[in-house]
Amino acid sequence: MIKTERIEQIQDYIFQQQTVSLDELVEVFEVSKNTIRRDIQQLVERGKIKKVYGGVAVNHATLKSFNERQTKNQLEKISIAKAAADLIQDGDIIYVDSGTTTLEMVEFIKDKQVTIITNNLDFIFNSFPYENLKVISTGGVFDRKTKSFVSLKNMDLLRSYNINKAFMASTGITIENGVTHSSPHESEIKQAVVQKSAEIYLLVDHIKFGRYALMTYCDLEDVDCIITNKSPGEEYQHFTKKHGIELIISS
Repeated sequence: MIKTERIEQIQDYIFQQQTVSLDELVEVFEVSKNTIRRDIQQLVERGKIKKVYGGVAVNHATLKSFNERQTKNQLEKISIAKAAADLIQDGDIIYVDSGTTTLEMVEFIKDKQVTIITNNLDFIFNSFPYENLKVISTGGVFDRKTKSFVSLKNMDLLRSYNINKAFMASTGITIENGVTHSSPHESEIKQAVVQKSAEIYLLVDHIKFGRYALMTYCDLEDVDCIITNKSPGEEYQHFTKKHGIELIISS
């Protein structure tokens, strides 16, 4: 991996985790501590990352524009979630991935008879008022930063579920690197879900195309349907047609 790519991935990882130790960065990116220190210094000079005792953290005081973009995309996320929910039928057994877009699906499936498997704590909590939604938690170690359960001890239990449709989130997607995310702790869960599910639905807003994060959990051609809010570039349209991937543009 070239230096500029690594630094961008380190930044994405810190944004995802909020606070990270230097030792964790060394382990995740498989470089020396001196290399991490040099990379971190470049990020600190950008003003978006600050040093804390034993590691680094997001400098929230300088990330107003980043947070504003997250809020600005909320309507797009809701429209994507609604389009995804329209594909769910009574009796389906679905997996709902952790993510801000997949979380919005609760409102649009609250009247359906569905079995939901998820590692997303907020999704579990928001589903609580609706007795028709049968929710199964993956369990495991709870990651407070992502509000999701990770590092399952009994992965065979997850693999034993017969999942009709999996609704997956992603930090970024590219044709070369596939479907990626920033947390290595969730990789095994995501990979197991993709392998076990009959149909894979990927929920991503338009800014995720052409971007990639630290971990690849499946190839893009493994996806059955991409749900987004704007038509992607021609290369992605060509790729989806070539591989029989349905492309749904939410309104």
